[in-house]
Amino acid sequence: MYLVYILESLKNDSLYIGYTDNLKRRFLEHNRRENISTKNGAPWKPIHYEAYVSQEDAERRERYLKTNQGSRLLKRMLREYFYSKMRETRK
Repeated sequence: MYLVYILESLKNDSLYIGYTDNLKRRFLEHNRRENISTKNGAPWKPIHYEAYVSQEDAERRERYLKTNQGSRLLKRMLREYFYSKMRETRK
């Protein structure tokens, strides 16, 4: 089983998209700052994941979500999450 996951930085609100066959291990690596591309955003929290049987399908989905079109889809999929977060910051 392969998971495509979205992390949000608790430090600067940036998003990170990746895939793995072990989400718990990968999440710990990100928060231990073992990944060069995410170490400056730590700590991270998971906000979404999708499961795939095929590694190729997971890689394809990850690449798509990193495109402009995929980013727009992601924001539509997680609209309520981002909307509630925006409301909280306005309080």
